[in-house]
Order: sequence, then structure tokens, then C-alpha cells
Amino acid sequence: MTLTLYNSLTRRESPFDPLEPGKVRIYCCGVTVYDYCHVGHARAYIVWDMVRRYLMWRGYDVRYVQNFTDIDDKILDRARETNSTMEAVAQRFIEAYFVDMKKLNILEADEYPRATHTMDGIKRLIHELENKGYAYASGGDVYYNVRQFADYGKLSGRKLEEMQAGASGRLETAEIEAQKKQDSSDFALWKSAKPGEPAWDSSWGKGRPGWHIECSAMVRDCLGETIDIHCGGSDLTFPHHENEIAQSEAATGKPLAKYWMHNAFVTVNGKKMSKSLHNFITIRDLLDGKWSGDTALERSENSKAVEPMAVRLFVLTAHYRSQIDFTEEAIASAKNGWHTLEESLLFGDLHGSQLGWDLDKIKKLPIGESEAVQQFRAAMDDDFNTPNALAVVFELAKELRRERNIIVHGGKTEMPSEVLQHKWQTLVKLGEVLGFKKPNLVPLSATINIPSASFSINKVEIIRGLTDEEIEVMIQQRKDARKAKNFAEGDRIRNELKDRGITLIDQKDGTTIWHRS
Repeated sequence: MTLTLYNSLTRRESPFDPLEPGKVRIYCCGVTVYDYCHVGHARAYIVWDMVRRYLMWRGYDVRYVQNFTDIDDKILDRARETNSTMEAVAQRFIEAYFVDMKKLNILEADEYPRATHTMDGIKRLIHELENKGYAYASGGDVYYNVRQFADYGKLSGRKLEEMQAGASGRLETAEIEAQKKQDSSDFALWKSAKPGEPAWDSSWGKGRPGWHIECSAMVRDCLGETIDIHCGGSDLTFPHHENEIAQSEAATGKPLAKYWMHNAFVTVNGKKMSKSLHNFITIRDLLDGKWSGDTALERSENSKAVEPMAVRLFVLTAHYRSQIDFTEEAIASAKNGWHTLEESLLFGDLHGSQLGWDLDKIKKLPIGESEAVQQFRAAMDDDFNTPNALAVVFELAKELRRERNIIVHGGKTEMPSEVLQHKWQTLVKLGEVLGFKKPNLVPLSATINIPSASFSINKVEIIRGLTDEEIEVMIQQRKDARKAKNFAEGDRIRNELKDRGITLIDQKDGTTIWHRS
């Protein structure tokens, strides 16, 4: 099977053929560090993490670089608002970025270049463009002469006459531009210093770089003149990525990237996410249960935190090039789906010893070419079709869940142990390829007040979820409390189970049945 991917530059899918056999160089446009990351960032970096993980699983040696834009008008505005400095604001939100991404189980990049650490490379690139006639100095600024680059617009498909300079929202006012530019479509490579703002020395005078030139320089400094994959959000296609191409390819005479990949937007209840619409959701607020804004997402006493892996599942249930709508229903579905997957990922940890498995040995065994693996690979080879890949994963999870119920209620499994072992091993490995992190196990006594005498073996609890046996024990505790007329304790146990997603239904004959909500 051949991996194919959609190339935004050619506007079609094509076989993936890296520049160097067995090696892949990827550059991903990172965040401008002036605020906390939001669910749109979560989608982007989960997607590119998935791509990276899959390429690694396919045997490629992947070098992945992602930048931080740490000099920008928005950062300077935040510094003024908080009576701080550009450096302090940038550092604060870089640290916050790492906290958020770690929770989402996103692998750290091999390198995180910063714009402020790449000044020599930026100035060198601008000088090259100036010497080749693609850039000109004007009033302390330096601009890129768009009409000199014949292929301008080849990524976005826009004609020069249709483009608006300043579409990025990061350029100076139109009045000042008109005085300095040779053409309204030209964009800034270097901006002269403004009073009170950070500035660097250059042959054009003190100033700072434009947004687009930063990434061109960081790509070249970290990965070379031509890379395999350049990726980012679809909102970056124009002007940012278009301008990167113009800068880099004019300077080197070589393609900047062989493949361009872009993930689609996240909407909130069908609307674009923005602070003005009061539906702006940060990753940390989502994980902490502090949703705010839109009526459908307004926080209530019953709202709960969303597990990081449920967020990951929500993202991967849609193809990366399809728009995805963040709704209360979609997140609830993702949470339920994750609970199913979570339970099955822990099958071996919970029942392996009972089945005579050597878990340390199993972890080292290859999973081979089973039908499930082949179906998974076929889905992912089709431009990273995660919805189809997840269908394979969930089929394995449902089989394991079915066998688990048989073990719990019947004491043994109907499926041969070696077959069951391979299914679990395959599920764990394919889950890792998609970036799902198996939950930790903690002693039951650390979270629930159940006497150790209640257990014949050392039981454990799934973090954020209870095993069937533990639910039955708590139901019996509730029954004993009610029999002793300790109704307050009975209510407490019912409420605790409810908080953990377990609904109890008392029958007329005195028995209690339950289901996971």
C-alpha cells in the first residue's frame, strides 16, 4: 500500500515520496504567544501530531520543527495591557503552551525555534532578496516586491489583482503603507522601530522583522532550503504561506516544500469562534470544565471537565481537511467514546494476570499484519483518514469490552487467550499511533472508601471511570446503608456514582440495575 496525501499546492492527492528515502522533514507553523491556546489550536496540533506519529510508525525517520512567533503587535499590545514586557508575555504563554499540549499527549517537536532567536538568519535572507531585486528599502522599512515573483498566488490560487495587502492584519496602517510601498500588494520584510518597542540593529536601521520572513528563515536555518511537508491551519494559506513561498523560493531558486498540508477550521455551534461572539474556548477551560459564552455551552452545576483524550477523539472523528463543529452533543459523544476506548485499552492491565499473560513480554512483541492492522493502514494511507481508522480501533475495543463482560460475570473468556491477547496488543499499538494515552491505574482505596476485605485480589480503578466490579461493590454498600436506615450514606453513594457517569435504577423487587451514561 502507498501513502497518499492531499497537497494544497497541487490541489490533488498524490503518493507520498520524500526527498530523501526513509526520512521526512516537517515544519509546522506554531502559535503567536500572546494568549492561551484555544480549541482551534488543539485541533491543529493534534492533527499534525497524528501525521507525525503515523509516519514514524510507517518507519520514517521524522524531524519535526515547530516555531514560536515571539515578536508581534499582539504580544506588544498584551505587554502594554499588563504593564509587562514582550519577553515576559511570550515566555508566560510558551510555558502555558507546553502545559496544554502535554495534557493532550502531543509529542514535543525536535526543535522550537523562536523569531527573536533567528535574527541573523532573517536579516541574511532579507539581504539576499534585496540583492536579487525582490526587496526594496523605503523609509527604514523593507518591502517584498510581489510583482517580481512570477508564481505569486500559486498556493492560494488567487490572482494578484484580487489580493489585499494587510490581509494578515499584521501590517501597518494603509496611510503609511501608501507612502512607502511601490505597490499596494507588497508586504513588509523589516519594520522600522517605533518608540518604546523592542528593536534590533540592521543595515536599514533599528527595527524588527515582518511576520512572514520569520518562518522562511526558521525553515531554512533548521531544516534546509527544501523540506518534505509544510503544514498549518487553512487560515495561513494566504497570506502567510503564500508569502513564505515567495520569499524562500525567490532567494534559493528551489521549492520551499514538496507538500503543503492544511487543517480545516473548528466552529462552535456552527459559528466561527471569536471573543466578540463570546464563544472563545481555551484548551485549559475545556479540560477544567469552565466552558463559557454561547448559551449551549454555558457552564452549569452539572457541567464536567472534558478528559484530554476525549478532546483528541473529538478532533480525530473528523477528517483533518473537513470543518468540525464544536457542540455540547459532539463533546458528550466524544466523552462516551473515550470511556469505551479507555476501558478496552486497560483490558490487559486489569485481566492479563487472570489470563496468564506476561505483559512485559507482550509489549515487546510485533503486532503483525492482521486484518485489523491492514484496514487501519489502508485508512491512514488514504490521506490520513482518521474516521475510518477509528472505526477499526473501536471494533477491536467493542470485542474486548464484550469479552471483558463475560470474564467479569462468568469468570472466563469465550475467546482463546492468545487471540484475545493479540486483539488487545493491536488495540494498544494502534491507539498509540493515533496518540491515545492509556490511563494510569491507582489503588482503589486511594479514591473510594471501600474496605480492603471486600476484595479477594488487588483491585484497581480506572482514572475517571469505574470497573464493573467496583460499581457492584458500591451498589452493595448503598444497599447495606439503606438497610441500616443510613439514607444519607446511601444518597452519597448514588451521587458519587452519578458524578462518575453511572446511573442507578431501583427495581420493585429490591434489586438495582445500572448503566453508564
